[in-house]
Amino acid sequence: MATPRIGMMVRTFSSSAVRQEMVKPPIQIFGLEGRYATALFSGASKQKALDAVEKDLTSIQNQLKNDAKLIDYLINPSIQKTVKVAAIQAAAKQTNMSAPTANLLSLMAENNRLKNLNGTINAFKQIMAAVRGEVPCEITTAKPLDAATLKEIEGALKGFLKSNQKILLTTKSDPSIIGGLIVSIGDKYCDMSIASKVRKYSKIIAESA
Repeated sequence: MATPRIGMMVRTFSSSAVRQEMVKPPIQIFGLEGRYATALFSGASKQKALDAVEKDLTSIQNQLKNDAKLIDYLINPSIQKTVKVAAIQAAAKQTNMSAPTANLLSLMAENNRLKNLNGTINAFKQIMAAVRGEVPCEITTAKPLDAATLKEIEGALKGFLKSNQKILLTTKSDPSIIGGLIVSIGDKYCDMSIASKVRKYSKIIAESA
């Protein structure tokens, strides 16, 4: 049932002159949330509202992080779908929300899929990052890196990118890896932590005993 309804969302987002053609994003994201995000991207592209939609979704995601009552309201199955849709439409008018964003929220409410809203927002952000040529990269180390070391690592990672791409870098600390680092860039993952090596050698010793 989800796929036909998402198709309906595409038609709702699109103008009658171009609704038959879907604007494909630069990356494909699978799953229900990926399909919602892809349909939203297509509709917003045709309405030249990508920036407005991204701004809307970032604001909504920030609200979700800081308002537990809002989350409870959105996912509460005892509240009728029509009530949620009406509330969304009223909020959209008050906040000057873009039409594609309002349509997305209304459709997800009708389909009882608002529990997937945060994942859909993240999927849309991935698409927009790809549009800008941004490749997400996360570096995990036991202790925070100093600026010089981080710059050196970032320079090495650029070798994995195409000429039109740039790194969207985030770092985090995890003492449990003991030392070394774990790098995730795009769809690539490399575990060079000491903890990983300890597990590897412990396994070898156990198998040879």
